[in-house]
Amino acid sequence: MNHKIHENVEIGEGSTVGDYVIIGVSPKGKKDGEAKTVIGKGANIRSHSVIYAGNVIGDNFQTGHGVMVREYNKIGNDVSIGTNTVVERDSKIDDGAKLHSNVFVPEYTWIGKGAWIGPNVVFTNVPHPLCPKAKECMKGAVVGECAKIGANSTILPFVKIGDNALIGAGSVVTKDVPASMTAFGNPATVKKDVSELKCSKGMVDKPY
Repeated sequence: MNHKIHENVEIGEGSTVGDYVIIGVSPKGKKDGEAKTVIGKGANIRSHSVIYAGNVIGDNFQTGHGVMVREYNKIGNDVSIGTNTVVERDSKIDDGAKLHSNVFVPEYTWIGKGAWIGPNVVFTNVPHPLCPKAKECMKGAVVGECAKIGANSTILPFVKIGDNALIGAGSVVTKDVPASMTAFGNPATVKKDVSELKCSKGMVDKPY
């Protein structure tokens, strides 16, 4: 296979690494192999993906093509990251989370267990870009367990999205969204409880 695995990389049994994948790239200021990289059993890392050193990734990790995962992230079991998605450093993605294609996850973001992140969702982590103190107050969003964020949404820094909440497609989320509530719009506003939603096609009684 035409891929590169750097020093001090541990990949679990039953894993598949595609062509042109690079695993264990040293972050700035570190020597090759200085930071250990761990990927669990049964991973499927598709072509042209790059995973930096210092990541700890659980079992059954799946990527699309061209995924970028920067250094020092903690990623749980059964996590899927879609094609062309970028995960910056020092973030946390819990078990069973699904990130679709072209998602951007900046530093210090936390995506909870079983969360579903639609395509082209952008998280942010700096309230005032280029501010002299920007790095001192850098903090991404917190996404609760089993929360769902619709395609093309933008999530601002410091925002907390509660467990089982639902964000409508194309929303700009500037404030916290309580657990089990829906929110949509620009800026997104809280509308109703997720349990009140009906299937528009009449196929099921409760879609969530």
